[in-house]
Amino acid sequence: CLTSVPGVGKVYAAGIIAEIGQIDRFKDHPQVAKYAGLNWKQNQSGNANSQNTELVKRGNRYLRYYLVEAANSVRRHDSEYQAFYKKKYQEVPKHQHKRAIVLTARKFVRLVDALLRNRQLYTPPRRLMEDK
Repeated sequence: CLTSVPGVGKVYAAGIIAEIGQIDRFKDHPQVAKYAGLNWKQNQSGNANSQNTELVKRGNRYLRYYLVEAANSVRRHDSEYQAFYKKKYQEVPKHQHKRAIVLTARKFVRLVDALLRNRQLYTPPRRLMEDK
């Protein structure tokens, strides 16, 4: 079912499925993302939160690799992911690509979780037809 997503080939799909195993062992998609290590350390003092934080180095590094690379490939093929990536890229002045691609991978985790739980093929969202 993951190869039905444009940009996800057999290698990425096999790697993601092999590293996740049974999707039912996770309660929801944030647990899958945390298992992959797609979350950030919190750096705060009082009410001020730091904007410059790094990824947690815990988690399954192979799953993190497959998710980030697959999300990067999907963003080249899907206009929704491309727009999301561009939006996140322009939000910060430093580490733009790394931050944007990891946030895109977090969005991709939601899609992977839904497809594996429901055992369904990917269907792109419907777009309104514009008259020319």
